[in-house]
Amino acid sequence: TWEVRANDRNYPLQFRKKFAFCLTKKKYADNAIKTAKYNILTFLPLNLYEQLHRMANVYFLFVILLQTFPEIATLPWYSLLLPLSILLAIRGLRDLIDDIGRHKSDRKINNRPCEILSGERFRWQKWSDIRVGDIVRLRKGNLVPADMLLLCSSEPSSLCYVETADIDGETNLKFRQALLVTHQELVSEESMAAFDGKVICEEPNSRMHSFTGTLEWRGETYSLDCERLLLRGCKIRNTDICYGLVIYAGFDSKIMRNCGKIKRKKTKLDHMMDRIVIIIFLMLLVTSLCLAIASGFWARSFQQKHSYLSSLYEHTTPVKQAFFNFWGFTILLSIIIPMSMYITFEFIYLVNSCFINWDLEMYYATKDIPAQARSTSLNDQLGQVEYIFSDKTGTLTQNILSFKKCCINGTIYGNFCWRPVCRGLTSLHLLQGSQLPWSQRAEKKMEFHDPELLQAVQRDTDPVLREFLRLLALCHTVMVEENDHHLIYQAASPDEEALVLAARNLGYIFLARTQDTITISELGVKRTYQVLAMLDFNSDRKRMSILVRDPEGTIRLYTKGADTVILERLHRRGPTETITEVALDHFAAETLRTLCVASKVVSEADYSMWSRRYHEASVLLQDRAQELDKLYEEMEQNLQLLGATAIEDKLQDGVPETIQLLKLGNIKVWVLTGDKQETAMNIGYACKLLTDDMEILEEKEISEILEAYWVSNNNLSGTGDALCSGHLFQQCPEASHHKKRALIIHGDFLLWGESLTRDVLSPKDKILHTGEVMKKGTERMGQGSACFKATGSLEQGSLVQKAFVGLATSCQAVICCRVTPKQKSLIVQLVKKHKNAITLAIGDGANDVNMIKTADIGVGISGLEGMQAVQCSDYALAQFRYLQRLLLVHGRWAYLRICKFLRYFFYKTFAGLMAQVWFAFHNGFTAQPLYEGWFLAFYNVFYTIYPVLSMGLLEQDVSAKKSLEFPELYVIGQQDELFNYRTFAVTLLHGVSTSLASFYIALWAFEDRVGSNVVGDYESFAVTVATSAFLSVIMEIIMDTKFWTVLSFLMVMASVLLFCVFSFLTQSFSAFRLAPAVFRFPDASKNALTDPYVLLIVLLSLVVNTVPSLAIRFYRTVMGKTTIQQVRAAWGPNVPNLSAEDPLEDKAATRRGSFHRRSSYAFSHHEGYAGLITRGDSLRVKGAQSPILSVLRQEAPAS
Repeated sequence: TWEVRANDRNYPLQFRKKFAFCLTKKKYADNAIKTAKYNILTFLPLNLYEQLHRMANVYFLFVILLQTFPEIATLPWYSLLLPLSILLAIRGLRDLIDDIGRHKSDRKINNRPCEILSGERFRWQKWSDIRVGDIVRLRKGNLVPADMLLLCSSEPSSLCYVETADIDGETNLKFRQALLVTHQELVSEESMAAFDGKVICEEPNSRMHSFTGTLEWRGETYSLDCERLLLRGCKIRNTDICYGLVIYAGFDSKIMRNCGKIKRKKTKLDHMMDRIVIIIFLMLLVTSLCLAIASGFWARSFQQKHSYLSSLYEHTTPVKQAFFNFWGFTILLSIIIPMSMYITFEFIYLVNSCFINWDLEMYYATKDIPAQARSTSLNDQLGQVEYIFSDKTGTLTQNILSFKKCCINGTIYGNFCWRPVCRGLTSLHLLQGSQLPWSQRAEKKMEFHDPELLQAVQRDTDPVLREFLRLLALCHTVMVEENDHHLIYQAASPDEEALVLAARNLGYIFLARTQDTITISELGVKRTYQVLAMLDFNSDRKRMSILVRDPEGTIRLYTKGADTVILERLHRRGPTETITEVALDHFAAETLRTLCVASKVVSEADYSMWSRRYHEASVLLQDRAQELDKLYEEMEQNLQLLGATAIEDKLQDGVPETIQLLKLGNIKVWVLTGDKQETAMNIGYACKLLTDDMEILEEKEISEILEAYWVSNNNLSGTGDALCSGHLFQQCPEASHHKKRALIIHGDFLLWGESLTRDVLSPKDKILHTGEVMKKGTERMGQGSACFKATGSLEQGSLVQKAFVGLATSCQAVICCRVTPKQKSLIVQLVKKHKNAITLAIGDGANDVNMIKTADIGVGISGLEGMQAVQCSDYALAQFRYLQRLLLVHGRWAYLRICKFLRYFFYKTFAGLMAQVWFAFHNGFTAQPLYEGWFLAFYNVFYTIYPVLSMGLLEQDVSAKKSLEFPELYVIGQQDELFNYRTFAVTLLHGVSTSLASFYIALWAFEDRVGSNVVGDYESFAVTVATSAFLSVIMEIIMDTKFWTVLSFLMVMASVLLFCVFSFLTQSFSAFRLAPAVFRFPDASKNALTDPYVLLIVLLSLVVNTVPSLAIRFYRTVMGKTTIQQVRAAWGPNVPNLSAEDPLEDKAATRRGSFHRRSSYAFSHHEGYAGLITRGDSLRVKGAQSPILSVLRQEAPAS
C-alpha cells in the first residue's frame, strides 16, 4: 500500500526500497524528473560501454592490442589508437549534445513555478521542490505538477475542469470533484495548514484511468476514485483556483510511468554491419590461419632444401614462424575493415541531416519552424519504414471544430461556393450589414455562411427552422459567463461550443442557466424555459435530450444524437426524412461530423406519469442506471425530425494527400488515439485512411476470428508454423486478398485478462491480447486456467499475439482508439517483435512520448503547446504533411547513398587490398606487405575516399519531384534490395575478381620480361598492381554514379591528383635520403608510370576489370531491369495521378443509398455533465462568492 500524510514532508523519508543487489533508494520519489542519460561522472564510462556494443569498435580495439606486441606489430599502436579515439570522440560528442538538450528540457520543467503550502502561507517554489504530502495551489491555465487529490476549488461543489489532451489526446473538458467534507471544511489557508488527513491507496502504477484509495480524517474514512484525482500533465480550465494534496510525485506519477526509457536506437544497416564485421573477421582469421599453416609447411620445406642456411633458423621453428605469421597476416589484413569508413559514415550522416534541416520545402513559414534532424544516425532508416503509428489530435487534425452545414426540414444550407452571392461574404458581414438585433453578439470566428438561411431566419415563418435553432440553444451542457458585456461560453466539448455558437450567429443566443431554467434570446426576444429533466449523453445511448416547459406552458422534448439512433425513433418517415438522409450521405462523403436533431411535444398527463417513475428510479440503490436508461428510451420515442448538423474537424493541410502517397509507397498508417471510436473513424474517412469500399472489422469480428484461431490452434499438434496468414484467414471465410479491410479496436480490447497472466507472463509479454478471447477459448476446451501454466502459456500467448498482428497487418488501415500512452508503445513493440519491420511514430504531446521512444524512428510535431514529444524525438516537423518528403525523398536518398557508399567502400577495399593475399602465395607465405606503407596508409584516406564520399553525400537515382511522383520506388528500401547479404557477397566477389585481375595480369607481364627503362623489380610490380586496382575502382565508381555535380567531378579529379602527387612525393629520392626506413620505394612510381609497357599493363587491367561491369549494365538497361523501368512497367500508362480524385471514392459515393449508408456521427462529449447541472453542482448563484476567492481577495492587499 501507499500511505500519504498531509502536511508531513518527513514521513516519506523513513521508507526506502531495494532496487539492485543490496542497494536501496527512496520509496517516495521527488517531483524532479531526469530524462537525461548521463551526468558528469557517468558520461565517459557509460558512453564507452555503449559504443563498445558496436562490433567494429571491438574489432579495432582488438587490432590495437595486437599492435602493442613488437614481434608482430606492423605499425606503432598509437597510430591506430588516434583514429579510433577520433571516431569514439565524434560519436560521444553527438551523444553529449543530445543529452545536453535533455538536461535543458529537464531543467525547464523542474524550474516551473508553483505555489506550495509552507507553514500557514503559500509560497512560490519550483516543481522540483514538491514532495509527497504537500498541498499545492493551482490557478486557471496551470499545468498540474504531480498526481494530486483534489481537496477543494473556487467552483461550486469544488468542481475542477481539466483538459487532458497531453494525456489521452481528448480535447473535451473533463471534470473532477472534491469530497464534500474537504469542500466544506478547507476554506482558508489556516484550515489547510491544519489538515492532517491520511490517504491510503494503491502503489504507483501506469493505469491512467483507475485509482483506488481512502482518506482517513477525524476518525472517518472516505472512499477515493479516479474522479477525485488530478493527474500530472493536465491543464486547469474554467476553474479560477483549486487545491490538491500530492499523492504521487515525479517518476511515480502516472504519466511518467507511461513514459518509457530512452534507448539507443540502431538502424537495420547498423545491425547488419555488426554481423558483416563478424563475418569479415572470421574470414580474416580463417585466411590468416590457412596462410600461417602454409607458411609453416613452406618454412619446413625450405629449411630441408637449403640446409646450408640452418644457422639462420637456430632460434625459430616452422611452428613458431607459423604462429607469428598468423598474427602478422591478421594485422596486415585488418585494414579490410578500415576505421576511416566509420568516420566517413558519421560525416555522411551529419551532412544528410543538414540537408533535412536546410530543406525549404519542409520549412513552415507561418510559424517560422524548419524541419530538424535531432538524431544524425537514423537517416538511412527513414528510407525503410513500413509502419507509421500516428497520433490523431494535433498531429492529423488542427483541433479546430467549426459549424459547416446543416439540413433543416429537407433544405440543405451551408458553405456552397457556387452561389455567387456567397463568395467573399461571411454570415458576420451579412449580419452586420442587415443591422439585426442579434448582430452585435455574432461570433467573429464562425465560417458558416448562407444568405438564404439568414433570410429564412429573418422571415421567421418556418416553425421547423425555429425549433431547430431553439434546440441548438437549449439542448446542451454549456456554461455561460458575462464579462464586459461579452458572453463567454465554457463548453465541455468543442462540438457543443460549435453548435451553440452557430445558434448564436443565427439569432438564438444562449444567455444564462440556473439549476432548473435556461434563458435564451430568440431574434432579440428574451425567453426563459423551465428545465424538467436532462437525459444525459453516454457512448451507448449516443444521444442526449432535454425536457423543458416553454413560456407558453407547453412541454417539449429536444433530442440530438447519432443518425442511427434518432432515425429509428421517429414517429414517421416521409419525404423530408428521406432528403435528410441524402443530406447526411453528402455530409458523410465530405467527412463532416454529423448529428440528427429531433423534438416532440409531451402531454401533461404523459409527463406527470413519466416524472413520477423518473424520481423513483433516481433514488434506487441498485440498477439505477439501467432503470433510468429504460425511462429515457421510453421518453425518446415518436420524435419529429427537425434536421441534421454537420461540423468540420479540420485536418492539417495536406494530410489526405500525404497518407495517399505513403500508402502508394507500401507504408501502412495506423492511428493510435485516446479519443472515441466515432471521432477516430470520422477522421479516418476525412484523411482517406478509410474508404467506403473497405470492410470494417470491429471487436466482434476480430474476437470471432481470433477465437476460432485459438480453438483450432489448441486442437492442432503443430508448432508456430501453423501461424501463417493463410491459416489465420481460413478462420474467416469471407477474407480475401483482393478485399480492402480496416481494423478498428479499443485499448481495453488489447490487453490480457489480469487473472490469466498475473502469475505466468512477464509484463513484457502482457501485450495486446484479448483476455475475453483467451477465456472463451479455454472455457470451450474445458481446460480453464490450466492451459496457461508454465511455458505452454507463454507459447500460446505468443501464438495468439502473432495471429493478431498477422490479422492487423493484413488490413489496409488500423485505428486504435481509447488507448493509453503505454498501450501505444506496446502496440509499436508488438509489431516490431512479430513483423521485424521498421516502425515510425509521430505525435505532438506528452501522451505520445513513450510511443516515440519505442519506435525505430520518432517524429515530434513542433510549434504546438508542449514540446515533450519533440524533446524525445529523432526528427521534428512542423506539419504532418512534411512526412512525405522526409521519407520519400530524404529517407530514400539517404538509404540509397549509404548503401552505395557501403558497397563501394567494401568493393574498393577488397579490390585494392586482397592482392596482399595473392602476393603471399609468391613470397613464401610470409606476412610481407605487397604495397608500400604509404599506399596502405593513404588508400582509404586520400586516394579512394572522395568519389565514394561524394556518392554518399550527393547521389540520386531520381529527382525529388520524381520520388514523389513514383512513391512505389520506396519499396526498394523496405525490401533491403540495395544492401543485404547477397549484395555484400556479390561486392566481395567483385572486389576479389578485380584484385585477382590486377595482380595476375601484372604478374604475367612482369614474369621474365623487362621494360625499356626498368627491370621487373618488386617496387615497380607493386606500383603497377596498385595503379591498376586504383584506376579500376575509380572507373567503377564513375560508371555507377547516376547524379553528377561539379562537386562529384572535383572529387574524382582530386582522388586521381592526390594519388599522383602523393605517389611521387613519398617515392622520391629526396624523401628516401631523409628517412630510408620510412620511404622505401625511391623513384618507383616515376620509373614505372613513365614506361609505356607498364602503362599498357595498367590499361589492360582496366579494360579487363571494366568490360564485364559495362556488359552487365547494358544487359540490365536492355532487359528493363533498372528501377524506374520496373516501376513504369508495373504501372504501364496508368501512372497514378494523385491530384485527381480517387475513382473508388466516386464509385463509393454513387453506390451509397439510404439503406446502406455510413454514419459519420461523432460527438466528443463526456458523460456526467447533465447530472452536475440538474444537481446545481456546477452553477454559481448570482451574487454569491466562493469562500476561497473571498479569502484570496482579502489577502491580495496585504501581499
